[in-house]
Formats: sequence, structure tokens, C-alpha cells
Amino acid sequence: MKRRLLLAAGSALGAAAFEPTQKKSNSLIELRSYKLRNTLDGMPKRLNEFLSKQQLPALQKAGISKVGFFNTMIGPGSPCILQVTEFRNLAQMEASWDAGNEVASFVRIESSLLRSFDGFPALEIPAAEAGRAARVFELRTYESNDFGSLGKKIGMFNSGEISIFRKTGLNPVFFGETIFGTNMPNLSYMLWYDSLAAREANWKKFVSHPEWDKLKVTPGLSDAEVVSNISNSMLSPTAYSPIR
Repeated sequence: MKRRLLLAAGSALGAAAFEPTQKKSNSLIELRSYKLRNTLDGMPKRLNEFLSKQQLPALQKAGISKVGFFNTMIGPGSPCILQVTEFRNLAQMEASWDAGNEVASFVRIESSLLRSFDGFPALEIPAAEAGRAARVFELRTYESNDFGSLGKKIGMFNSGEISIFRKTGLNPVFFGETIFGTNMPNLSYMLWYDSLAAREANWKKFVSHPEWDKLKVTPGLSDAEVVSNISNSMLSPTAYSPIR
């Protein structure tokens, strides 16, 4: 009830984007970070073997096909492996807990659960292309001061920002609002690029795009009003990651 009251106090755009109940079209996305150490007995290697030979096949057997595994190129917490998994609902997520339940090698696990945006309800896997180099991925997190301002930012993505991303070569994998996790309220999204150079070039296209110039100065939607902090990590897919 308190959450609904907070939303009602915000703009209609924000409230519409942050309804507490999951719509049938929305998916759930888990971001699971395996914290590691570089040990003499090869902890990172042993975890990769577990994920590739046990965890991934078990998830696929359970009907969970949209999953990716990533190493951190640039970002906090290295060494670690990020697992991104899409679920249709909580029941499928719960069923996945028994997938590959043998003992794995890691220090700790940190996990966040996201609900996909209405404007991007399902995770998009980049097309497989034989012989091409692995893509570069970026995970970005936007924190907001309150749920009302977060709702406005989500509405901003749904109403035009995602479309501008696509037009400027910022290729999305997912967009989701965090419903369980740290540093809430926040949202996270993932993009892919052909290379780090392509990332720089395409972000320049985005920040100078006329549609973005118009959207970012909409009253109530400036960065200072809807975003309190931005963090990001550059990622490389593992050799066995279905998303690559």
C-alpha cells in the first residue's frame, strides 16, 4: 500500500511505468554475480567448469534458454562472473534452483531480481554469427532518489529513449527495474557492441541525436531530477555463454 501511495504522488508517467504487479508480458531477470579469488588451486577455472558443464545444461534442460555468462573487463569486484538469466515467472525461477546443484567454487554470490520494462518485455539475444569475434557487453545501473523519480526514468525509456538507442547502434539485451537487490530504487540494462571503439562512436551518436536533445530537456525528466547515480561495467562473454 505504501508503495502505491508513493507512486500516486509521482507523475502519471512514472506511476504507469512502476506498477507493483507483474504483467503477463513482462519477464523476470536475475543478475547473479559469483565473487571469486585468484587462488593457487584455480578457483575461477573450477567455477567456469561447473557453470559450463553442469549449470548451463541443467538450466537448458529445465527450459531456460535465455542465459549468459560474462567476465568483467572493466568494473568493480574482479575477479567475478556475472550470470544473466531470464525467467517467465517466479515459479520457473524457483524450479531453476535445483538446476546444477552440485557444489560450485566461489567466495560469495550477490543477486538482484529485475522485472523487464513494458517497452522491452523480453531479453534479446544477439544473432549468432559463425566466425565473428565475441561482442563487448556493458551493464549499466541507474539509481534514483525515490520510486517516483525511478518511475519517470523508466517511462522515459519506454516512451522514446530505447528507440533512440536502437537508432544509434546501442544494441539492447534487456532493461529491468530492480524489485529485490541492493541500492534500490534503481534500474539496470545491458547493451552490446562490436568493439570498444564502436561503443565510443555510438554513444557519441546518441548524445548528439536530435530526438535525445528534445527528450532530455522535457520538464521533470532532466538527469538531475530522475537519476542520482550511474555505474557501469564492461563485460566479455565466456566461451560457453549462449549470449555472446
